Amino acid sequence: MSTFSQDDLKTLVGQAALKYVVKGEIVGVGTGSTVNKFIDALASIKDQIKGAVSSSNASTERLKALGIRVFDSNDVEALSVYIDGADEVDHQGFLVKGGGAALTREKIIAAQSHQFVCIADESKLVQTLGKFPLPVEVIPMAVQRVIRQFRAMGGTAQVRLRDGVALVTDNGQHIVDVTGLQITDPLAFETLVSQWPGVVTVGVFAHQKAQVCLLGTAQGVRTLTF
Repeated sequence: MSTFSQDDLKTLVGQAALKYVVKGEIVGVGTGSTVNKFIDALASIKDQIKGAVSSSNASTERLKALGIRVFDSNDVEALSVYIDGADEVDHQGFLVKGGGAALTREKIIAAQSHQFVCIADESKLVQTLGKFPLPVEVIPMAVQRVIRQFRAMGGTAQVRLRDGVALVTDNGQHIVDVTGLQITDPLAFETLVSQWPGVVTVGVFAHQKAQVCLLGTAQGVRTLTF
């Protein structure tokens, strides 16, 4: 039996990600409970980095509270590394992200970074993407049309709610979560859905996949490279 709780595993991979942080540079930081553990660990070396570019208001607040400077992505040409979690990761490094509703900013920072290091617990590793409800950020006026397009594809889509009303992202948009899909060709799927009018970002990260994944396991941190 493992003596590690899921929280312990998140702490382990959050700390393990520190070795990918380049001293004297700005680090890209994602969003979510596992990333929060990384941010806490990052505070221990904050004097060795210039600061961070953050993918959400929540992460920005946490970084600033720990005394880490946060830069606007437009003021940074490129990042050496981006550290973020995932809702699913397959054996090629393709990801499903967006459970925390920050997928658009996450994808922007991933595209800006030379290396994407994914941190997750081993329950997130899958053979085929699609079991976790796929988040899609959508402009509100296109929501029902996008839901119909996923229905034609064999998926069931619904608007994500918070406190009984449609969740509004940091970008002022809505999230549609899609179940019933088997995403066997993530690159083609991301390319297709990204072209639908009204779709801001689809939560498949194939064009911006991970190069490294640090998985928290009962035996410690397992490193996958792609």
